[in-house]
Amino acid sequence: MKICITAQEPSPDSPIDPRFGRAAHFVVYDSEAKSWGIIDNKQNLQAAQGAGIQAAATVVNAGCGVLITGHCGPKAFAALSKAGVTAYTVSGVNAKEAVEQFKQGTLTKLQTADVEGHW
Repeated sequence: MKICITAQEPSPDSPIDPRFGRAAHFVVYDSEAKSWGIIDNKQNLQAAQGAGIQAAATVVNAGCGVLITGHCGPKAFAALSKAGVTAYTVSGVNAKEAVEQFKQGTLTKLQTADVEGHW
């Protein structure tokens, strides 16, 4: 399974980026290969609109089934849910720590968007 984590820097040691659609980077952990990858999301940082939907497409196209982020808006949440991606929220940790919390089952699963659009 691939897990996507929003990150401020392109590293598994990066702090979580609290934004999903406008996160600077996505750190991807492949639990089967036990490997890390980086996806640049800078094209969405200054997007006037659609950043969440575009970011959701990036996550889905990367083959991720789980998203760990700080917050997720309504359009992005709908796109992720429709594609079968489960979203979790976390704060105050780096990407590696977020994956460990996911493995331990201590993250909060998002049932719906937790911020308004264009957050």
